[in-house]
Amino acid sequence: MNDSSQAETDSSASTAEAGPFQPVRGSIALFRRWWRVVVCSGVDQQAVIESVKEDSDFKPRYAFMTCMSAGIAILGLLLSSPAVVIGAMLLSPLMGPIMGAGFALAIGDYSWLRDSAKALILGTIVAVLFAAMVVAFSPLQTVTSEIASRTRPNLFDLAVALFSALAGGYAMIRGRMGTIVGVAIATALMPPLAVVGFGLATLNMSVFGGALLLFFTNLMTIALTAAGMARLYGFRSNLSERQSQMQIIAMVVVFIGLAIPLGYSLQQIAWEANLSRQANGYIKDQFGSRARVSQIDIDFDADPILVSASVFTPRIVGDAEQQSARVLSRTFSRPISVAIEQYKVETGSDAASAELAAARAQQQAQEAEIRVVKLRENLALVAGVSADQVTIDTAKRRAIVSAKPLKGATLETYYALEKRIADQAKEWSIQIRPPAAELPSLVVEDGSVADKSAMQLPLISWAAARVALPVGAYGSPEDVAIARKALFDAHAVTISDAGAGAGGAAGAVRLRWLSPQETDPQGD
Repeated sequence: MNDSSQAETDSSASTAEAGPFQPVRGSIALFRRWWRVVVCSGVDQQAVIESVKEDSDFKPRYAFMTCMSAGIAILGLLLSSPAVVIGAMLLSPLMGPIMGAGFALAIGDYSWLRDSAKALILGTIVAVLFAAMVVAFSPLQTVTSEIASRTRPNLFDLAVALFSALAGGYAMIRGRMGTIVGVAIATALMPPLAVVGFGLATLNMSVFGGALLLFFTNLMTIALTAAGMARLYGFRSNLSERQSQMQIIAMVVVFIGLAIPLGYSLQQIAWEANLSRQANGYIKDQFGSRARVSQIDIDFDADPILVSASVFTPRIVGDAEQQSARVLSRTFSRPISVAIEQYKVETGSDAASAELAAARAQQQAQEAEIRVVKLRENLALVAGVSADQVTIDTAKRRAIVSAKPLKGATLETYYALEKRIADQAKEWSIQIRPPAAELPSLVVEDGSVADKSAMQLPLISWAAARVALPVGAYGSPEDVAIARKALFDAHAVTISDAGAGAGGAAGAVRLRWLSPQETDPQGD
């Protein structure tokens, strides 16, 4: 009797302990049974595996479609055309080997995993190199908005890839392959690779690294999610229980490893957006409700952070920059510098006047940019160099280029070329630095420089100012002294008379360039 009572007591205690969780456990067991019997039993695993395997190998068609997709993608990115970029997403065949790698990982088929990885690596290399080749031959090599948007991956990109991979895995397992097109669009596998090619061709490591991280995020997310979907649908696996557990742990670790830097990137983007929004508000507050902030640009790489704005206002505010910088620095606990360009507009019709002034300022800025490009091209052409060797300082409106020696060209040739370009760009200071070509000689008659030689003084003065070398004079001491005084008095050019007494025709002063180390010049 006592034993029976004790057993009943233990049973009651056990039931009481399990009681709160028993309905939950029962529901989970019922759901798992329904999933296994109703959902998983309707999947033809062999057919799904054969279908995925078919798209996982590296074939000529795969290579061709990869090249075409990469070519379309990079052209769309360079043209900043979303429609063209979407076309490249539709053609991208990279989804096949990525999904194949995920399924192979889930079922433990390492031979299939190697084939998928091989196809994926080769396809990636082909896409990057083809895109880089297109960029190398393209006259357009600027970072467009479409390119820039794929250089800063964040946590949202991981979420997009995750949801798309879930849809893609479901589409393959349930035999509804038509939806895979939408998955290719959402995950955007090819455009990031095209941007990697752009970064490689232009040697822009910031673009290269950001786009590569985005592609790696999409690749790992799709592959691991596909593996998870295969395991969820009960695909037969060659892995042991311990191997399966280790695989699940590794997948979780990879997801967390990706999420941490992407989360930080998202936080940084949100911080920058908040700064931009508040900077716009604070700057406008300095001018009142009738002013309008037309444009605001923020250089986050500058130290301190630089906020540049254009404001159309009925009144000019003198300390607006200092006030805005003080408020923004205090709000964000970071040193922030503010530069505001103020345009005064009439108060009668503020909105219309501001819009008109904004349009006029924008047009003037575009025209000024075109003039700068044209000036750079003209200077490069006459100097015989590439356009990137021309130094342009738009703030000081100064353009400088060092010319290459041109066959038959004299100092007078370069002097005339500089004068012609300076006449075309009167508001600019133009400097063409010529090679150290032969200097003209001076003739001294009756105690002064002859009239014909006097016409060469501006040329000699110009050359001495452009060529960073001292000038030596050769002739009689009296003639050298006269030539030196004429050049110094008229054009502030100092010449050395160390060659005085050297050979030469009477009354003639020969000039030549000296090396910086030459202190005792000798005649030729």
